[in-house]
Amino acid sequence: MTMKHSGARKLQQVTNFYSSFDQLNGVHPWMEAVKDGFVSYKVRELQTGKVAYFNFILAKEMGLIPADHPHQMTDDLQEKLIETFSLQIINEYDELTHRRIDPETIRPHEYMATRYLQLQHSNKQGKTSGDGRGIWNGTVYHRGTTWDVSSRGTGVTCLAPGAVAAQKPLKTGGTEFGYGCGLAEIDELLGASILAEVMHLQGVRTERMLCVIDLGKGYGIGVRAAQNLIRPAHLFLYLKQERLDNLKSATDYLIDRQVMNKAWDIKSKGNTKYDEMLHEVSKAFGEFTALLDTDYIFAWLDWDGDNVLADAGIIDYGSVRQFGIRHDKYRYDDVERFSTNLNEQKQKARLIVQVFAQMVDYLKTKKKKPLREFAHHPAVQNFNKVFDNKRAERLLYRMGFNETQRSHILAKEGLFARFDKEYSFFERAKVSGNTEKVADGVNHPALYNMRTIMRDYPKFLQDSPLPFEKRWMTENNFFKTVLSGFAKARDARMGEKQRRHIENFQSLYRELVQTAAGKNKPEHILKGISERAEKLNSEKRITGNALIEMVEEIITEKKKGLSMEQIQKIIDKLVFDQNGMPEIPTGRFYRELQQTPAVKMDLYARLLSLVEEHKESI
Repeated sequence: MTMKHSGARKLQQVTNFYSSFDQLNGVHPWMEAVKDGFVSYKVRELQTGKVAYFNFILAKEMGLIPADHPHQMTDDLQEKLIETFSLQIINEYDELTHRRIDPETIRPHEYMATRYLQLQHSNKQGKTSGDGRGIWNGTVYHRGTTWDVSSRGTGVTCLAPGAVAAQKPLKTGGTEFGYGCGLAEIDELLGASILAEVMHLQGVRTERMLCVIDLGKGYGIGVRAAQNLIRPAHLFLYLKQERLDNLKSATDYLIDRQVMNKAWDIKSKGNTKYDEMLHEVSKAFGEFTALLDTDYIFAWLDWDGDNVLADAGIIDYGSVRQFGIRHDKYRYDDVERFSTNLNEQKQKARLIVQVFAQMVDYLKTKKKKPLREFAHHPAVQNFNKVFDNKRAERLLYRMGFNETQRSHILAKEGLFARFDKEYSFFERAKVSGNTEKVADGVNHPALYNMRTIMRDYPKFLQDSPLPFEKRWMTENNFFKTVLSGFAKARDARMGEKQRRHIENFQSLYRELVQTAAGKNKPEHILKGISERAEKLNSEKRITGNALIEMVEEIITEKKKGLSMEQIQKIIDKLVFDQNGMPEIPTGRFYRELQQTPAVKMDLYARLLSLVEEHKESI
């Protein structure tokens, strides 16, 4: 066999090995379902960049690479990823200026930037807004499940806030207008890669990062994937514009995808299916928001349904943070306005459900009624009920109680409510003084760290040699354990009020344990509670501030010569260290992991020290 034929066969083998990526060619069913729900763009292959991160586990779940593919980047895989994802749109500015582009680099299919409602646009009906720097690569179908894949950092579209403000086409990479650059910064993308996968491993519904392409000069392309990337905002713009046919098409598309993926159990046809969808949405948002509340996850929710997935999940990690303690007065400064805070997320999520109720009524009656008429709709009331139930369930889970133990506690009328009152006294207390400025907004820090007491108290009860009824932590030790690092001198003095709440907390905690034990002795379940609580309230929790500084450290090392392979391994290890949360199904590919990757230990130690330094921050 000649060398020429041998090389051709090798190329054919490589092409076949990674041929699943060829599904991602710009064609997406939304284009057929909602004819003007997008702006289409020709795209060109940049033929440049390096893979800074690739989510091997997600790629295996999606069937993009074989299940037994080594957890290692190969030249052939890198080449395929660059070919598939290193793209840039040929936008209106390029067309207007007759930019010279090699026709060989232009993809055969146009890619879509979708239209959706966005409050940051002056037009509140979604006529000008949508994907401002992103395109949808298409869908992947594997084992009965369809996945959406989209990329950000692929060039400025006409739907970008900057392009709308400028009232003219913008050049990709220009910085004259805010939100008009069209590019994505590499630190933002690496941060999202870590945090999204950490959220996934905690059982939070979320988009996940499939791949990050480093284009150099601080910019990159981030590729996101989820089983459905549609946002409520994709539907709400047609409600606001009172375009019934488009709204019906978009809603039917959402329902069909969710049913096909077995995410929603909707059996009805006709208008009844919209009522069933509303019930699914109400339940999903109630559970999702309760989880954000108990786990101190800030995700900027608002009635437009922009920064959230339609099935209730996180999308757009630019303003998402995981707090160390309950910083529920933190607001992100988005230049023209401040974000909502942690306390307001429930109200905003409920408002999203209310808009869904208005939308369903419009679909059924063909007449749009005022939003206020749906304030007490059964779907909204169901949201409230689901939120309360899920919050109780999730808090007890975070405390280390297993499913059976939680059911015993919640079956005893009034017990959780009494405990929650004492718990909330500590959790919601703030340090003395007023709201103060922080790097990217404002905050009034939390006074107490409930994660430490949830971790340390069951261990104290377990280790005490005394009979269970006599195992009391001294007031001073309790107060010292629960006090956060933000406490000022005047906050660190324990008064009679604090003593009373400490006594009540301990008394009710012990009642929870006794009730959870059922017919067993409370001493017999303390070891299990303690082990779970230690895992669930780990000091390795990555807060928003820690993540920012960790990524800065990685980027600094990259400039000094840190290889892409090491960046991949470091991100993998940071993520894998969060694996193994009790009761969270993570899929076979996480379960099959035998060991975490070997990393540059001096750098990794510095990253862990940043986690420790910021463990209580925003």
